[in-house]
Amino acid sequence: MIPNLDQPLALPCGAVLKNRLAKAAMTEGVASPDNTANEGHVTLYDRWAKGGAGLLITGNVQIDRRFLERPGNVAIDGNGGLDGLAAYAKAGSQDGTHIWMQINHPGRQAGTGTEQFVSPSENLNPGKETSSRALEAAEIEDIIARFAYVAKVAQDAGFTGIQIHAAHGYLLSQFLSPLTNRRSDKWGGSLENRARALLEIVRRSRAAVGPGFPISVKLNSADFQKGGLTEADSLQVIEWLEAEGIDLLEVSGGSYESFAMIGRDETGAIKPKAASTIAREAYFLEFAARLQPLVNVPLMVTGGFRTRQGMQQALDSDEMDVVGLARPLCVDPTYCNQLLDGSVETLLSPDKDCNLDPAKWDNPDAAVLRKMEVDAGTAYYFNQVIRLSQGLDAELEIDWDEQLLRIAGYDGAAGERYLASFE
Repeated sequence: MIPNLDQPLALPCGAVLKNRLAKAAMTEGVASPDNTANEGHVTLYDRWAKGGAGLLITGNVQIDRRFLERPGNVAIDGNGGLDGLAAYAKAGSQDGTHIWMQINHPGRQAGTGTEQFVSPSENLNPGKETSSRALEAAEIEDIIARFAYVAKVAQDAGFTGIQIHAAHGYLLSQFLSPLTNRRSDKWGGSLENRARALLEIVRRSRAAVGPGFPISVKLNSADFQKGGLTEADSLQVIEWLEAEGIDLLEVSGGSYESFAMIGRDETGAIKPKAASTIAREAYFLEFAARLQPLVNVPLMVTGGFRTRQGMQQALDSDEMDVVGLARPLCVDPTYCNQLLDGSVETLLSPDKDCNLDPAKWDNPDAAVLRKMEVDAGTAYYFNQVIRLSQGLDAELEIDWDEQLLRIAGYDGAAGERYLASFE
């Protein structure tokens, strides 16, 4: 039977999602200075839980405070804050909603303020004039143990599942890619070795949380970089992940160097879409269609869904099981309820209208300006998450230049770079 958006989904572990809509992970940046959860998370996830999604996946929670994706990340490494985590989980699990903690290590993509960057091999850090050092074998073992530890903490705090982040150029994605993993020991070389860290994390996490607790993985369909992880590589890794007993695979793609995950090319320009992709909206649905006959694990596709018709057509195709929504839920946290009751057909995408003033930034380079516009659009959504966590509504009248300026106040990664470069 073809599922509708409002139909439940039973996962391999026995857990059930109440419908086919999920809030995909988005960086939040609202943690306390000691990287613990607080009332901002409670307010934010109370709104999203009441908004109607069957599944909420948190912003990436770091396994080590020394390596943050951005200021304001939640981190779990023996730093306390368990009451805050429990309140966070309780807010997000209202009305039968699942809330899964996304667990991550940024590796060489750690944010500004990191003292020493790490990666599987020595690499130049994207967007920075610094290099990462290669991890020692003992450090890799420690990282694997930390992932499993955080998985158990999530379960004990009341989160109803976890997602292991192995996409978008973060550390586990760096292990998978031959561009960033040039090791010659058991952690590098062959695809089997490059996937070893991810598979061992899934294994140990399952041992920590037991058979009935959902474990998901977010994985790139490809890196969209010459010499990086290929689609054939990804298909093989997915087969191995299914054998390890994961409960949901979220398909994404690209990294912060390729922009594929937001539908743009390496220059920041909007990528032309094939007619089939235009009709079905989602960036990675065609990969899911090729994958679906090969595996039995439920599939979630995130990226590009903006119409109720497109979401339902994606389910009708039997190529995926869960519709992942991210940026639209920063604009209106109640969109899932509106999709389910049919009161909205198209979701707003304010970033599509982003136009920076070149004169204001004294920047005549069109390619650089496009990349700035990508970051301004991203900054807009960062800023709306902050507003939602404060109990405010999203801004719909937007000064795009101001978005970059404002994000510099609480994120050293995006706005600060432009303030330094274009003043």
